[in-house]
Amino acid sequence: MQPSIPELRRDSVVAQSSSRSRLSLLLQSPSAKFLTSPDFFTVLHSNPSAYRMFTTNTCLKHMISKVRRDAHHFERYQHNRDLVAFLNMMANKQLELPRGWEMKHDHTGKPFFVDHNCRATSFIDPRLPLQSTRPPSVLAHRQHLTRQRSHSAGEVSPRRLVGEDPRHAGPPVLPRPSSTFQLHQQGAESGRGATYNDKIVAFLRQPNIFEILQERQPEFNRNHSLREKVQLIRTDGGSGLARLSGDADLVMLLSLFEDEVMCYVPPHALLHPSYCQSPRGSPVSSPQNSPGTQRANARAPAPYKRDFEAKLRNFYRKLETKGYGQGPGKLKLIIRRDHLLEDAFNQIMCYSRKDLQRSKLYVSFVGEEGLDYSGPSREFFFLVSRELFNPYYGLFEYSANDTYTVQISPMSAFVDNHHEWFRFSGRILGLALIHQYLLDAFFTRPFYKGLLRIPCELSDLEYLDEEFHQSLQWMKDNDIEDMLDLTFTVNEEVFGQITERELRPGGADIPVSEKNKKEYIERMVKWRIERGVVQQTDSLVRGFYEVVDSRLVSVFDARELELVIAGTAEIDLSDWRSNTEYRGGYHDNHIVIRWFWAAVERFNNEQRLRLLQFVTGTSSIPYEGFAALRGSNGPRRFCVEKWGKVSALPRAHTCFNRLDLPPYPSFSMLYEKMLTAVEETSTFGLE
Repeated sequence: MQPSIPELRRDSVVAQSSSRSRLSLLLQSPSAKFLTSPDFFTVLHSNPSAYRMFTTNTCLKHMISKVRRDAHHFERYQHNRDLVAFLNMMANKQLELPRGWEMKHDHTGKPFFVDHNCRATSFIDPRLPLQSTRPPSVLAHRQHLTRQRSHSAGEVSPRRLVGEDPRHAGPPVLPRPSSTFQLHQQGAESGRGATYNDKIVAFLRQPNIFEILQERQPEFNRNHSLREKVQLIRTDGGSGLARLSGDADLVMLLSLFEDEVMCYVPPHALLHPSYCQSPRGSPVSSPQNSPGTQRANARAPAPYKRDFEAKLRNFYRKLETKGYGQGPGKLKLIIRRDHLLEDAFNQIMCYSRKDLQRSKLYVSFVGEEGLDYSGPSREFFFLVSRELFNPYYGLFEYSANDTYTVQISPMSAFVDNHHEWFRFSGRILGLALIHQYLLDAFFTRPFYKGLLRIPCELSDLEYLDEEFHQSLQWMKDNDIEDMLDLTFTVNEEVFGQITERELRPGGADIPVSEKNKKEYIERMVKWRIERGVVQQTDSLVRGFYEVVDSRLVSVFDARELELVIAGTAEIDLSDWRSNTEYRGGYHDNHIVIRWFWAAVERFNNEQRLRLLQFVTGTSSIPYEGFAALRGSNGPRRFCVEKWGKVSALPRAHTCFNRLDLPPYPSFSMLYEKMLTAVEETSTFGLE
């Protein structure tokens, strides 16, 4: 006997209700609560083994970040081996199991835990530290500080605690956000002081903040990425902080300074009497609104007011006004894929300075019929940069710190015609800049300073040689009188032979002392950065400025120029999806589109970059994110169009950042077809 339609619907409703109930119980589990607790990072820092695993396992860090942003992600990751191992490292096995829990062992002897309350099993030990690890004195001190802040800012409590005697109630307390980056709605009419995010920005804008962070977190100076994120917040303020709201490293760093952030007040705010004495609820009670603060801000230097986006728009506007890349002449490059560098070098080096600056760029690949509405040009810069700056060819080498950033190699002096090759490299950088194409190469910070002809400092050595930087930094920070037997010389290796080189005339007879160590450090920095690459750098800079006027580029600092030339390799899937358009009947909730994004999420980062390169011609992402992807005639978003038979592979139109995706009948077919397309296809079709 077949069940009736109402019975089927009832069963479906019951199943959905049961699923929601299981999810609700899962989110109340000790492991989910621990991962999303405000004290998670504080507890993590107290467990060296777990902290080491967290900082070295990128996948683990990604999973925890997603769960802390949205606890529902825990359902997906709860059985992940790395996450289970990490959580079990945090468990206190000396404690008794919570009520209703039981530990058993499977046939291999591996322990697992039975939650009789929820009728569920898990390999995660539930004895996790859910209570705050801070001693009572610290918590009491924090509450005292919070009351002081609330009182001084004139905050009004929305409600009184149940059972509290109003006659003995202290000043109202605003709860600290459960997340370091929780954003508060703030309006002028609220009369409220700085939000928690404002306090973070103010705290990080202290002149000596890097020394403060280094003292509490010794690994900070060696984490270049984290230093740059802090600098981004110092420069961009709240907008930069919002963009980094999901960054686990930054959240963990700031969790060490929660007390300091909460009680930090900018020095200029303390000078104004309204900070401590103001009518309750008055708008002027906010330090940001006081006249003294406004005058202080008017006198303050402007590094935090620089608008990079406006600067970039102004740069491109000046290029257009001066006729860069506008024609009427054409810079025609006809490239054989199997002779890419050779063809590019021979053709680009034949053009004059004027032609390079004024001509409109046109690239075509031999044997491919694609019209250049920017697709082939974009892929040309992607491919030529991947080969030209590859350490395999000897012109460049990986920095001492990683295999991600490259720098000019001292051994490049033995490459035939190396000066012309570096001049060609500079021209490639210049052409990519004026035609707004990104390169698939990431250089060290001193490289960009060299392009801008900006002198390097001791801190720049971090990007080249971390150990060398630490040695000089120690010398700078400590009294070295009668400690080091050094002279103004350095040992160099040339053809396997160690030779001594003087850093200044007569340097072999000049001992390094506390009095002259500053000069010694400066000369050592200059030697290490310029070591064997001065002439190569000069040739590259010469080629770069043959294409673009140095006065136009000088508006950028090294970090900004890096973003303009190389973009970023980090893919934000939510940003990608929210900046994608659909055609031909597709929409964001269409089943094929849901399968598409599920496939992209399943891809590893390399496969995602391959997909991006397949559709747009480049795997680099503009610093503004996917909203700033460019097409043939300006900004053009990533697009997915319904097209083709289900037997066909997806097709790309790189000039228009468009993917033609057939309406495949199953996820497995779509996944396989996409993999085949992005990994085995590399030519252009005619639009």
